[in-house]
Amino acid sequence: MNASVSKLFKEASDLAEADRAALAGLLLESIEPFPAPEIDAAWAQEIERRLHQIEAGEVKTVPWDEVKQRLWARFGGAQD
Repeated sequence: MNASVSKLFKEASDLAEADRAALAGLLLESIEPFPAPEIDAAWAQEIERRLHQIEAGEVKTVPWDEVKQRLWARFGGAQD
């Protein structure tokens, strides 16, 4: 990693979590090809299905902090 990338990473690390997530999404979009329309449509349908399950009480959501704890416990590593 060159010095300018390291500097950008340091600056980005200081952003709020939501801003870091938005930046990560933008960076990924800049290097990944756009998905085919049928893939977008399939994801939209899946999102609607999952949203319906949540609203109907068919599934239990898990808070993000709990998910992170489980992942760290399972895969190890230093937590922020």
